[in-house]
Amino acid sequence: MQANKTFVLNLLEDILTTDSPSGFTKQVMQKIEAYVLNLGYHFETANKGTGIITLEGEQHTKTVGLSAHVDTLGAMVRSVTSSGTLKFTLVGGPIVPTLDSEYCKIYTRDGRVYTGTFLSTAPSMHVHKDSSSQQRTPETMEVRLDECVKSKEDVLKLGIQAGDFICIDPKTTLINDFVKSRFLDDKASVACILGVLEYMSKNKIKPVYDLKIVISCFEEVGHGASYIPKEIVEMLAVDMGCIGEDLTCTEYDVSICAKDSSGPYDYDFTSHLIALSTTNKLDFAVDIYPFYGSDISAALRGGNNIKGALIGPGVHASHGMERTHYKALQNTMSLIYAYLTSK
Repeated sequence: MQANKTFVLNLLEDILTTDSPSGFTKQVMQKIEAYVLNLGYHFETANKGTGIITLEGEQHTKTVGLSAHVDTLGAMVRSVTSSGTLKFTLVGGPIVPTLDSEYCKIYTRDGRVYTGTFLSTAPSMHVHKDSSSQQRTPETMEVRLDECVKSKEDVLKLGIQAGDFICIDPKTTLINDFVKSRFLDDKASVACILGVLEYMSKNKIKPVYDLKIVISCFEEVGHGASYIPKEIVEMLAVDMGCIGEDLTCTEYDVSICAKDSSGPYDYDFTSHLIALSTTNKLDFAVDIYPFYGSDISAALRGGNNIKGALIGPGVHASHGMERTHYKALQNTMSLIYAYLTSK
């Protein structure tokens, strides 16, 4: 299949620039719902915030699942200092040194939004002897607000308090078919799934089997797809493919993960995906990710009796300033489509 490139990239840019750290995903999920309904498919929201998209299959002998997660990394206000800066706690696992000098937004519980910057507590070369050598950790960093505040009391008057979300600027850039942005993990996969749905809707194609698509919103904190619809018997997670030491995946490939930190994925399911990639002449890689978990991991730990497998577009510099290429998105969409239309 050849996806609608303009649709995929415009959607991806839209959701990448919509703040959605784990636990703060309502706005981006509303956008996804609007896209799905516009394509003519059914969308419902589970109690924990998970989005579930339903497609009727050509056959009703079983229900298969797809999943991707729309939640991202971020931070939350831990406390306000006496000088009017914010101490923070992490949401998920961003590479903390990469946050130094990044812009951010602070969302208060009453709907106000402020801007700021993550900085080291030794931010000036002209003042601090250890400005370049100080370790960057949440304990040695803070958020400087773009407001005239000089004390804790000044900040509290703005309505900012402990528990407010701090959202990192994704710095989304599309250039030469590359997408550079934070949070391609896993919004690139969400865009791939919706790109396949757009193609199937436009061409009036049904999946072979009844399909439930789970858009999870707590994957980065470990329990994203721990709940899935009970009728699903096998589920394919679409999440970013890793690039680096001992790995063969590139920014142009669809990755097939055979094993990660949660253990091996279903042997027959994974073998089927490798065969489909070979038959369809896709650029793909089979790799093992030792420091990785997925929505399949959460689903299995949640007690779901399913077969699970994992694929996704190759993404460089995961949990930092990430990058992928449209070729990886197209290869991923082609494999998703091949899976959904094969017996």
